[in-house]
Amino acid sequence: VQLQASGGGSVQAGGSLRLSCAASVRTFSSYSMGWFRQAPGKEREFVAAISWSGVRTSYQDSVKDRFTTSRDDAKNTVYLQMNSLKPEDTAVYYCATAANGYRAIVAGQLDYWGQGTQVTVSS
Repeated sequence: VQLQASGGGSVQAGGSLRLSCAASVRTFSSYSMGWFRQAPGKEREFVAAISWSGVRTSYQDSVKDRFTTSRDDAKNTVYLQMNSLKPEDTAVYYCATAANGYRAIVAGQLDYWGQGTQVTVSS
């Protein structure tokens, strides 16, 4: 499984960005997907996850009601819509997946990572 995140950039607080993650795998529709981020000097943290069916989603408390993850299986792509961005959202954002599925992703037990994309939010 190869993953490539894109869509990062620099925005002012209150702005929006949409991240995309393209997957190179034939059976993308069977994979649950997750988003993680890592800020300088901090540990990687879970941001959001979406199940293979798209029915289940989970979010870190600090991004609930601001971030939304979705997927388009026809395009082998998962998205992270980020609204009302805050300076504390500044980080490198990664998409990832796990062979053991949705719960493993939420637990951070990941098998495949994509290259990250930088998100910088200025105050």
